[in-house]
Amino acid sequence: MKRTSRDIRTANRYEVLRQIIAESPTSRQELAAATGLSLATVATLVGELLDLRMITEVGFEDSAGGRPRGLVAVNASGGALIGVDIAETYVHVELFDLALNVLARAEEDVRPGESRPEQVVGHVAAAVGSVVAQAGIEGARVLGVGVSVPGQVDRATGISEYAPNWDWHDVPLLDLLTEHIAYPLYLDNPLRACAVAELWFGAARGRGNAVVVNLGTGVGAGLVLGGGLHRGVSNSAGEWGHTTIVLDGRLCHCGNHGCVETYVGAPGIMLNLRELSPRSSLLHPEDQTATIDALARGVLAGDPVALKVVRDTARYLGAGIADLVNLFNPEVVVLSSWVAAGLGEPLVAEVREAVARHALPRPMAATEIVLSPIPTDPVCLGAATFALEGALQSVGQRNGKKRTTPTRSRTAPPS
Repeated sequence: MKRTSRDIRTANRYEVLRQIIAESPTSRQELAAATGLSLATVATLVGELLDLRMITEVGFEDSAGGRPRGLVAVNASGGALIGVDIAETYVHVELFDLALNVLARAEEDVRPGESRPEQVVGHVAAAVGSVVAQAGIEGARVLGVGVSVPGQVDRATGISEYAPNWDWHDVPLLDLLTEHIAYPLYLDNPLRACAVAELWFGAARGRGNAVVVNLGTGVGAGLVLGGGLHRGVSNSAGEWGHTTIVLDGRLCHCGNHGCVETYVGAPGIMLNLRELSPRSSLLHPEDQTATIDALARGVLAGDPVALKVVRDTARYLGAGIADLVNLFNPEVVVLSSWVAAGLGEPLVAEVREAVARHALPRPMAATEIVLSPIPTDPVCLGAATFALEGALQSVGQRNGKKRTTPTRSRTAPPS
């Protein structure tokens, strides 16, 4: 789809604000250098952001022999953003100021059998209401709510097209959420959310090419190529968890056999443990989080079963990541989401060894493999940036005499 001049202007406005958030305070000259935009364009965009009260003037810095340069910084109190992480076992919500500092958090458990769309929407609505109340802010200050839902998402229509772990097909999630949440809503999936979070604040910052591997109940890979988020033609890029790693292997929720997810997602790791030691005290059959936590403690304590399970999981994970390294030649592969965070550096160390055994030497030599350094929930953080994109786009549409409806997003933000 060809981008209009308004799309380009919105994307430039977003990129300038992103740089200001990352580097506050900063000058217009530094912004021009960082974004590759002309100084005149940056000056215009900065003026717009000042008018929107998203940024503020904060004084001057001396320049070498010239006039002092005016500095701008993000106006943290200029609005609030909400990020929603819908996962197979929980709904986690965080409310951020405009500098993307967390002001409030809420979490709702999604128990087995509670995965009908209306049940999940109820959890989201409750948690969003909780963070707004905790932060004590006026609803008018909430610029938008970014919602991450697993699986394939049509972000233009707000439809969850396919969530294999819940057997969702063409669920009108945005419509359902709109009935309960009176803020602009922007839908996408956790692969994109985690990739953007790493690009803004994490291990992919300043990197042109990165792969962010999500390890949770489900598994996938967010792709940063050429300095930007790669979505694919139908916003479906990154479904690496549903590539085949074992011919005629374990049955996957997607209907195929031997998918990466069935060996390295949380249920797959539990199955690795069950096959090795069916009566292990580390196994909590109905509780993914408790099992991963028990394995992490076991590894630290030197438990041989825990060590073997993590090593075996890393073998599958390493073979799959080696494919990503060979295909995309990234500067960094980031292990993200709650399973990666739970198993931590012991898993990363095993994965590095396994990738080195399978990847070609040249791309492998150029690739770092690291744990996500983001201290908060990266999915919520990334989802909040989608709300920020959407807010900037809606501003552009209003300036162009077009208005979006106040409680939804029917138009995808430009990424």
